[in-house]
Amino acid sequence: MTMLDDLTTAATWPTGYPEGYAVVDVETTGLARDDRIVSAAVYRLDARGDVEDHWYTLVNPERDPGPVWIHGLTTDVLESAPLFPEIAGELAARLDGRVLVAHNAIFDWSMIAREYARAERTAPTRQRLCTIALSKELGLPLPNHKLESLAAHFGVVQRRAHHALDDARVLAEAFRPSLHAAARDGVRLPLLECRPLTEWSDAPALPRVGYQSSYRQTSWRPSRKRPACPYPNPGRYVPGGQLVQGMRVAFSGDTSVDRELLEDRAVEAGLHVATSLSRLTSLLVTNDPGSSTSKTVKAASYGTPVIDEAAFTQLLRDVAPAPGASVPASTSVPAPASPVPSTPSPAQSAVPSAPAAGSVRAVTPADG
Repeated sequence: MTMLDDLTTAATWPTGYPEGYAVVDVETTGLARDDRIVSAAVYRLDARGDVEDHWYTLVNPERDPGPVWIHGLTTDVLESAPLFPEIAGELAARLDGRVLVAHNAIFDWSMIAREYARAERTAPTRQRLCTIALSKELGLPLPNHKLESLAAHFGVVQRRAHHALDDARVLAEAFRPSLHAAARDGVRLPLLECRPLTEWSDAPALPRVGYQSSYRQTSWRPSRKRPACPYPNPGRYVPGGQLVQGMRVAFSGDTSVDRELLEDRAVEAGLHVATSLSRLTSLLVTNDPGSSTSKTVKAASYGTPVIDEAAFTQLLRDVAPAPGASVPASTSVPAPASPVPSTPSPAQSAVPSAPAAGSVRAVTPADG
């Protein structure tokens, strides 16, 4: 019996666990907010992680395909592929009512959410689960957080490394024993809310031939230069009190709202968004304070206050003006709109025999 033949199931399946899952992998032209999806795959699983069906499609990105040496999809291959609006209905139907599961799920969800925003539609996804976060909850003895390491731990053999359909298959096969282990041990599933994009923008798509300047080996999130915060740092956040303009705020781990949008709201409210954590940091925002990221470890060491994303979003609605400010800046930040499910329309997309290719998805969780 291999580890994939795991028959160990909790005597009583946890009542709070989801009723179904959609294991997703997308390949893209790069890692920036203006990049596009070039292929997508979905494995639908039932409540206990058994495969119901799978689906795969190429997508014409309407631009240079980016790092062909990674995903293997050339302009010629993608030229006749459907545009995203043409497959949006079928993808929505496969996501509807299920938890989106992906390896480094914030990346896959962000790319999908942006594509739906461009198509003036909304993905019907309400929650997502990152298998990196789940492996941490389970305490799996992995050497790193790469998909190949998770697959090797459960004895899953990858046939086309980093091709969207095979990546999704591998993740589906590794997710089932992970799910059963969580159910057996009473482990909470690290579910996060998926909020559709109601505000977004694309950077100008500059011509790129065979090279994607936004691609990074260590993180999917490109660095962004911000103007200096005009207010002095008033010190640390006092739990139970207000945020004050000038406070240095750092973020760590996965967030329900697109990280860049969350950071933009903080800057608009007069806060200083810090890319690292030091003794001068006023506050750390994270949904996983028990993780061992460099920021959470430093926050514990320095005694830096830590709150979750929901609490931070609430505090953003009423940020106190900087001490001595003659005319307080507007600090009211509207709450994000509630997700509205789209009405899927069926679409057809066959499973082509795609070449073995690579993924531009990061192999480590976005922690910056």
